[in-house]
Order: sequence, then structure tokens, then C-alpha cells
Amino acid sequence: MFLSLFPMASWLKSYNRIQFGQDATAALIVTMLLIPQSLAYALVAGVPPEVGLYSSILPLIVYAIFGTSSSLSVGPVAVASLMTASSLANIAEQGSASYLTGAITLAFYLACY
Repeated sequence: MFLSLFPMASWLKSYNRIQFGQDATAALIVTMLLIPQSLAYALVAGVPPEVGLYSSILPLIVYAIFGTSSSLSVGPVAVASLMTASSLANIAEQGSASYLTGAITLAFYLACY
């Protein structure tokens, strides 16, 4: 049961320095791509750029702990940003506190789904 909830525990025992070096290189590359991508998609969604940075870090951490695929790409996507902006366009003005609250609520509901 524990291994099905936390797949990371099954491979963590055999993790070595070579794999750490490869993972560190991958982390550097992902970081270099993720920072501008998350800033841009946050602007597309109509939220402050720092929200894009914060919202792209948590899914990576959660998937590292609970995910089962070693080759899945986790990060922000343009379609979600566009759908967020279009969903909230008639509800609140971009940049307002109510718009940001709506975007956070929408993200929470989608994460629960």
C-alpha cells in the first residue's frame, strides 16, 4: 500500500551518484525552460508573473513524490492559461484581487478533478 501511494520509495533505495548527476543536469535544463515559460503563461492567464513561478514549482514537487513515470513532463501549458483568461474575462478585471482569487479557485477545482 505504501509503495503504491509513494512510488518514490521503491527506487530511492537504489539511487546513486551517477543518477544524481543526471537528475541535477535535467533539473538545471527544466529550470532554464520553466522560468520564462511560467512567467509568460502567467501573463497570458492574466495573473502576476510571480504567480506563474509559484504555481509551476508545486506540481513538480508533488509529481516527484507521487508520480510513477520518469519521463513525464510536468509544467504550465498555454491552453490552461488561455482557458483561465477566457473563463475569468467576464467575472473580474485582469490584475484585480478578485481575478486572482478566481484564478486560484479555478486551479484548485481543476486539481481536485
